[in-house]
Amino acid sequence: MSYLQDLTFRLAAGAVRLPAEVRQRHADWLRRQQQPDGGFAGREGGSDPYYTGFALRALMILDALEEESAERAADFLRSRLDQRESVVDLISLVYGAAVLQLVAGIDVLGAADPQWPEKLSQLLESLRRDDGGYAKSPEGRAGSTYQTFLTTLCYELVDMPQPEPERAVDFLRRHEHPEGGFLEIRVGKRAGVNPTAAAIGALKTLGALTPEIAERTAEFLAEMQSDEGGLAANTRIPMADLLSSCTGVITLSDLNATDRISLARLRNYALEMQRDDGGFAGFAMDPAEDVEYTFYGLATLALCAE
Repeated sequence: MSYLQDLTFRLAAGAVRLPAEVRQRHADWLRRQQQPDGGFAGREGGSDPYYTGFALRALMILDALEEESAERAADFLRSRLDQRESVVDLISLVYGAAVLQLVAGIDVLGAADPQWPEKLSQLLESLRRDDGGYAKSPEGRAGSTYQTFLTTLCYELVDMPQPEPERAVDFLRRHEHPEGGFLEIRVGKRAGVNPTAAAIGALKTLGALTPEIAERTAEFLAEMQSDEGGLAANTRIPMADLLSSCTGVITLSDLNATDRISLARLRNYALEMQRDDGGFAGFAMDPAEDVEYTFYGLATLALCAE
């Protein structure tokens, strides 16, 4: 089972324990966000694979992805198979396709050129850098911890071996901060919750997560819980946010270390990010909600419930 599938099943198991009213309110809100073309959009602009992937994953963990909505989303993703997408959107397309295959039995990638996986691999490897990691864009000169994580999961989802995985492992290990946590880029000065989550997810997928790294990471993440109850992005940011809270608790769950933080306080923080009509905002003063943060909010509540 892939890392993403395992995580999704864990989230779904936790989401079952949420109050029925909470599940229904957010499922209804998510359905209202589907656009006429079948995709989902962010706060600005039209549908794109990135937000569509988050919406499908959120509906999946709520067991609320209905057949008609799934078919429409599949049509949208198929329409983007031959487009010149960004790397992030291409990876999001693969994620969305994996959800539709898992939940609805819809084979989105079956409509693609038979050489599409190989072309995807060629694109991903064009972003491989001498440091062993993957850059975020063709202009990037150094590998990114987050992009390396996304690329590793993408290879797993399309059932292709990642070229020279040991180089990715070495890259990730070199990005561990001496005081715990991981850096996003090598020249960074502070570890962050999100690159730390990415590094642990990639190392786990690659079978290279050691007990020593796990312990140091759990200690680092435990220190990131703020007075608000959520997790802050790094030690220089005093305010919690839903993205860091979600990725942090996912990682602690991966490490079997959720007892290092107060799940009750984290749950209360996530509940405060809800909006009355459905959806979640990203942080305390965020003026609006969107499908990406709604996934983070539901995932956080699911793991706290589990």
